[in-house]
Amino acid sequence: MEVPVKNQNGETIDTIQLNDEVFNAPMNQSLVHQVVVIYQGNKRQGTHSTKTRAEVSGGGRKPWTQKHTGRARQGSTRSPQWRHGGVVFGPHPRDYRKLLPKQLRRQAVRCVLSEKARRGNLICVDSMDTLDGKTRSMVSLLKNLGISSSALVVTNGPDANLVLAAHNIKGIWTMPINLLNANDLLRRETLIMTVDAVRQAEEIWTGRVNRGPSHRPWANVVPQAPVEVAEAPAPRRRPRATTSTESEGAAE
Repeated sequence: MEVPVKNQNGETIDTIQLNDEVFNAPMNQSLVHQVVVIYQGNKRQGTHSTKTRAEVSGGGRKPWTQKHTGRARQGSTRSPQWRHGGVVFGPHPRDYRKLLPKQLRRQAVRCVLSEKARRGNLICVDSMDTLDGKTRSMVSLLKNLGISSSALVVTNGPDANLVLAAHNIKGIWTMPINLLNANDLLRRETLIMTVDAVRQAEEIWTGRVNRGPSHRPWANVVPQAPVEVAEAPAPRRRPRATTSTESEGAAE
């Protein structure tokens, strides 16, 4: 897949050949949905809490007698149907964090990047060198590129001038390539990447994952050649001592 490369003025100056493994992967909506749900759940604090009828203060006295009042029987003023009563099945503190396998996370990024490229929402620029940290420079760049909605600007590394120029513009986010994830890609309509960021993305999300040393101790042991062990000589048996009775019998 080829994508045009534009300069700061919005003019096409070259084309770039994208790696099909990263920018032309088939879309897997169920996988992307699972990754986004886990990513958003991991950001939740989980500190929500409500009180049940046993935790609300008061309500220890029976409001009225059981019978002969004409009203429904009540045992506490903190029952769920009462005002200021406890909450039934309300939320309690819990941990929403789930483990996300690295292969799924990487494949989700590849799916979203490919979908952006297929829909024409991927814009490649030669560099961001003209940005001087002023908001007007970023506004001029977005106008030249024809960006009128939300956009995510991705570079090959942290850029202080880019952050200063874009942080005051609504709907524009910046991010280095090593922090890119499927959730942030889906929240923005247009993806703006420099040529260096595209090449670095191909290096990061191409091929198998380097898992490093295994967590299993026996999997990292290097096999060694068998050692020949010499056979030990047979033990010598000591002669059994004879008794006086045995010696007399032998003499007869």
